[in-house]
Amino acid sequence: MDKKIKSYFKEQSIFFISAIKWICISTFIGIIVGIVVTLFIKLVFFGVSYVSNINYYYLLLPIALFLSSFIIIKLAPAAKGHGTEKAIEAVHKNSGRSDFKVVPVKLVSTLITIIFGGSVGMEGPGTQIGSGIASLVGKLFKMDDIDTKRLVVCGISAGFVAVFGAPIGAAVFAAEVLYIGKISYVSLLPAVIASYTSYFTGLYIGTSALNFSIAFVPKYRITMFLKIVAFGIFIGIAARFFIAFINFVEKLFEKIRFYNPLKGIVGGLIIVVFVLLVGSNDYIGIGEEVLHRAMAGEKLNGFSSLFKMFTTAVTLSSGGSGGILTPMLYIGSSLGNTWAVIFNQNIAFFSAIGMAAFFGCCSNTPIAAIIIALELFGHSTGIYTSIACVVAYLIMGHTSIYPTQILVTSKTPSIKYDVNKEISNSRSKDVVLKYGFQKKLFGDKYKD
Repeated sequence: MDKKIKSYFKEQSIFFISAIKWICISTFIGIIVGIVVTLFIKLVFFGVSYVSNINYYYLLLPIALFLSSFIIIKLAPAAKGHGTEKAIEAVHKNSGRSDFKVVPVKLVSTLITIIFGGSVGMEGPGTQIGSGIASLVGKLFKMDDIDTKRLVVCGISAGFVAVFGAPIGAAVFAAEVLYIGKISYVSLLPAVIASYTSYFTGLYIGTSALNFSIAFVPKYRITMFLKIVAFGIFIGIAARFFIAFINFVEKLFEKIRFYNPLKGIVGGLIIVVFVLLVGSNDYIGIGEEVLHRAMAGEKLNGFSSLFKMFTTAVTLSSGGSGGILTPMLYIGSSLGNTWAVIFNQNIAFFSAIGMAAFFGCCSNTPIAAIIIALELFGHSTGIYTSIACVVAYLIMGHTSIYPTQILVTSKTPSIKYDVNKEISNSRSKDVVLKYGFQKKLFGDKYKD
């Protein structure tokens, strides 16, 4: 009995000491990342407000994309892309460790890209900056691989929430985004502490958290349930198209055989011509004002989602630096907006659901998307968002905007996939047809 009691107290003391250790470390990471990313946000908004007062400021976008690409290539090639993907890659391929040079390079290149109209967001750089700072802290304290990975999840959470708000959703996103079919529960406590610390640090310095008041509550819940299921299917299909389009444009720019920074000039010129043709600045830059208009129930251009997909794909593929999550929020809300107009539904309600569902299925983080919806929109909208999120997540299949996510389990037992591999490298091994109509469609060439 004495041995059992000793063993019990020994185990509990380890849990207690571990909890105290990670609360302290996560708080430190949250404060540091919160300060850095919040100052970065303030700098971006100051630059945008100043430059946007200049007529035709976007004419300088070709030069901005050239400079962004040039700075990254010369100083920190790992800063290329949309940020969060690089943080995920660092966890899986390098035990969370990354070159700290990425942090200042990502700050400067993203600032240049956004100020002059690049169609990107700040959350990707926020997460990469957070992971870079966390990696440096891990190096200074000589942490092992396991602890460094947990530390980087803290950094991702702290960087994400500093831009986007929704502290619980940010923590779950950081723990969920690494894998498909699994949440890193061992990282959840550090992620939550870092998220809240960063969130309150940002509020103290002077940022304002996103919050949308969606007053609409459906009267006929069963009917609305069916409409949301149909909408979730639509969002899942749209998300697959978006990712395919992003990959297609990236391959097109890869085929251009000259100095990479010059591709930024090509991409910038394409976007400038596009803006002049459509006669609107709504589809460049962060697009936060368009997002607020959609949430307020204002009808948007029916092609807003397609236009934003185009400008985002060109910006990132030609050398621009920034996040892809904010454009996904824009695209999702625009899709919901258009759906509501076509089917005579509440515009703000479907814009909100579209925003969360599109983000959740593109990133394969449906639980985080549901929690974020509850935090941003409230209970009445959040419960319907959960339906759209899980439906879109399944329709999305084994595709992701973050190709280095690890596939832990297949989304359906009917398809056997190579698991514990990056989603971009995982392939189906067998398809099991369980129903007669499937066999009529596909024949008997698949194993039953």
